[in-house]
Amino acid sequence: MFSTTTKTGVTAAWRISLGSTIVFALGTTIAFLLLHHYVAQEIQRRSDAWLTGEVSVLTDVAEKTPRGALYDRIVDEIAELATKEVPVGRGPVGDPTRAVFFLETDADNTLKLWVGPGDGDIFLRAIQHSHFTPEAPVNLPIAQFPVPYRVVQYLADDGSRIYLGMSERNDRQVLGRLRTWFLVIFIAIVLLGFAITFVSSRRLLRRVQGITETAAAIDEDNLQSRVPANSGNDEVAQLAATMNRMLDRIARAVSQLHTMSDSLAHDLRSPLTAVRGKLETALMADNQEQSEENVASAIEELDRLSNLLTTSLDVAEAKAGALRMHRTRFSLNALIQSMTELYEPSLMEHRITLHIEEDSEIFLDADAGLFHRMLANLLDNAIRHLPPDTTIWIALQQDQDHVRLRIRDNGPGYPPEVQSRLFEKHAKGAASQGHGLGLAFVHAVVTAHGGEVVGCNRETGGTQLTLQLPTRATRTADSYSLAG
Repeated sequence: MFSTTTKTGVTAAWRISLGSTIVFALGTTIAFLLLHHYVAQEIQRRSDAWLTGEVSVLTDVAEKTPRGALYDRIVDEIAELATKEVPVGRGPVGDPTRAVFFLETDADNTLKLWVGPGDGDIFLRAIQHSHFTPEAPVNLPIAQFPVPYRVVQYLADDGSRIYLGMSERNDRQVLGRLRTWFLVIFIAIVLLGFAITFVSSRRLLRRVQGITETAAAIDEDNLQSRVPANSGNDEVAQLAATMNRMLDRIARAVSQLHTMSDSLAHDLRSPLTAVRGKLETALMADNQEQSEENVASAIEELDRLSNLLTTSLDVAEAKAGALRMHRTRFSLNALIQSMTELYEPSLMEHRITLHIEEDSEIFLDADAGLFHRMLANLLDNAIRHLPPDTTIWIALQQDQDHVRLRIRDNGPGYPPEVQSRLFEKHAKGAASQGHGLGLAFVHAVVTAHGGEVVGCNRETGGTQLTLQLPTRATRTADSYSLAG
């Protein structure tokens, strides 16, 4: 498993590095091509500007110089001076006349004056086979010269033509050096970028690999493995922290599941034994009446057992954050009123008085069924544990977005041995015949709805239970912390 994961990580690092390097290389190449195109156009624009300006000067000199013996010498010297204004470049030949030529023809297109490299007839033949627009530079390939010339034509008033050309050798050398430097820098940056991306992605993938190996090592017998903590607060560190929190919740949920199953096994053992004994007694009874009493008693035990099982599962589900709720908007006043009407005969029979104090109608977004069972649980506990001539007060108050339900009585109060753990499962007094799940169920329902519950003994005697609930569903109200 480890070697496979490692190979996958290395492959992913290479894939990420290669992909990002290719994208970077393509982007850089496109940027360079645009820059190269701009530089080439700018160089040609400057060359064309020089040619156009110089041919105007040479033409002006040629037109103003009298025709005669000195004409060729003067124009020749002026043309040669113009050639020296052009950089020689880094070519093997250092003669500036090889970079620029001056050619003048008569009206019949015969060579009149030539200043430049090699034989003027070669240049004249090339000019005769090309199309020129006056004062518009064009590229002119010349035989025996590997690099073409940039040539501009000027048409004189007497029909003669003047041509000034400049070799593109120097321009191409500049562009060649630009391409060479770009290639060197491009290779260096691409290799450096690839190395940085590969190292960074491999370090990142090693951290992800640690998370993968931790997740792969977790099974039902090993819930204690955790992802190595990483310094910083980047996305991988947050992923590791989130996974560790999830593993903590899973471990607590499994622990609670084991606790719940052990607790249910313990709680069910005695009732099932009692039910079995009563049914066996019914089978061995001599008369029908005794048999029916034993069967009826067994049915009551089964009802209590069913209630015990349902309540235990609800408490366990709430602590595991899995309590299923069906929220509706209902009137808490109406629910309390219907419950008091339902329990009024039993309360009167045990001489327990119930008073309800309410200011206005209060609505909740909650599971009405769970609240019904919770109130029924509290009233059953009151009937079972409170002595006769006891009074119960139920008060409802609303404070902005919260509802406070306070239940008080003037009974004997909670036993001292359970006051510090009222809402724990199986917390009950020595004289209690119940299972100690009533207040644990209340706590589970209230907390699952995002509320709080507090219970204590009153200084004047009796108990007080205060439930505070949000009137509307909130995010925290949809789950119960696994910390319980």
